[in-house]
Amino acid sequence: LTMSPAMWKWTCLVSHLLFSTTVLPLGRQQPLHPKRPFITFTGDQAEGNFNHLVVDERTGHIYLGAVNRIYKLSSDLKVLVTHQTGPDEDNPKCYPPRIVQTCNEPLTPTNNINKMLLIDYKENRLIACGSLYQGICKLLRLDDLFKLGEPFHKKEHYLSGVNESGSVFGVIVSYSNMDDKLFIATAVDGKPEYFPTISSRKLTKNSEADGMFAYVFHDEFVASMIKIPSDTFTIIPDFDIYYIYGFSSGNFVYFLTLQPEMISPPGSTTKEQVYTSKLVRLCKEDTAFNSYVEVPIGCEKNGVEYRLLQAAYLSKAGAILARSLGVGPEDDILFTVFSKGQKRKMKSLDESALCIFVLKKINDRIKDRLQSCYRGEGTLDLAWLKVKDIPCSSALLTIDDNFCGLDMNAPLGVSSMVRGLPIFTEDGDRMTSVIAYVYKNHSLAFVGTKSGKLKK
Repeated sequence: LTMSPAMWKWTCLVSHLLFSTTVLPLGRQQPLHPKRPFITFTGDQAEGNFNHLVVDERTGHIYLGAVNRIYKLSSDLKVLVTHQTGPDEDNPKCYPPRIVQTCNEPLTPTNNINKMLLIDYKENRLIACGSLYQGICKLLRLDDLFKLGEPFHKKEHYLSGVNESGSVFGVIVSYSNMDDKLFIATAVDGKPEYFPTISSRKLTKNSEADGMFAYVFHDEFVASMIKIPSDTFTIIPDFDIYYIYGFSSGNFVYFLTLQPEMISPPGSTTKEQVYTSKLVRLCKEDTAFNSYVEVPIGCEKNGVEYRLLQAAYLSKAGAILARSLGVGPEDDILFTVFSKGQKRKMKSLDESALCIFVLKKINDRIKDRLQSCYRGEGTLDLAWLKVKDIPCSSALLTIDDNFCGLDMNAPLGVSSMVRGLPIFTEDGDRMTSVIAYVYKNHSLAFVGTKSGKLKK
């Protein structure tokens, strides 16, 4: 989540509501208490914006990634400890970074923008990745933010050259009897030769081990990664995949993305660039990334298309919502926020919609697409990987719910859009973030808006 000061206010508010108050059941519309003081934390204004926030679900402690600093806060937003991450001498054109070899580019004092913040519960450490040195990560002890390690000796240690705080998303896949994995998804900012857009990395027990952040599998021909071909940039010069949200569920890891593509409007002979929101799915155990599938997602209400994904959150259905959707109360539900249209990524329209998707229904659509492709029907249909016209190959096998792909018919795109169920729209104050949970069988959603308001 990239946070402006206004968004940070509502995030503190949400944290306070979720951890400190009793939530009323739906239907009991009681007035709020406008004079009740909410706990706030402002930090050092000289350090710039806050970028990311994670909460330790065991202790309630809050870890806050900022420019040049990591904060550890108590649940009532008191500072417990801080860790300085910058500034330092750097130049974004240095690759490898100057800490590895001498760089001919001029070095200047450079801020370290926090780009990813994850809690590694198994090893009791915080993974804090910044913008310095092409995306170096620190591993900090949760208790006191002591630096356990800072891998930087190998090219695999540089995760992303993008400086924006909303450019990297990570999902940890945990195991009881082996090292965990970290799935990293990042914008590449025109540098596909340096950075894969998605990869799976090793999370070693030893924070200083040489294998930390190494690809789960890598040989001369195959690796645990997806790279954007350089040819793609000749078609769309500013092509990139922007990762909005990520999570794991069942056998899979998912990322929700926003990416440009060229389309021909009806009745036109010329193409124009639009943005398409897509869900990307990978098997947790797929070391060769043969299971990569992406499916377009969107929302429509009263003939209005909402196609620019702003935020998402995974929750459970809960008994009441589950009945109305025809699913089980423990089924995974995606709460998503889209803004109107699909043309202006950087200047989204204020009209927005809160929509829900049943994850099982998306998986059923992917399963149908896999089955048809393995019957030899259609093409791989993934334009940005230059495989749009490659025909599907026929193979005699049945696709089950956990099918993880072969070294054929991959990567694969789903052409038809999966539409979410619109449950709330806002025309004037664009919704920008969302969380949700189940309380006494009811599904509750908290939505933050562009102006810093909170809607429950």
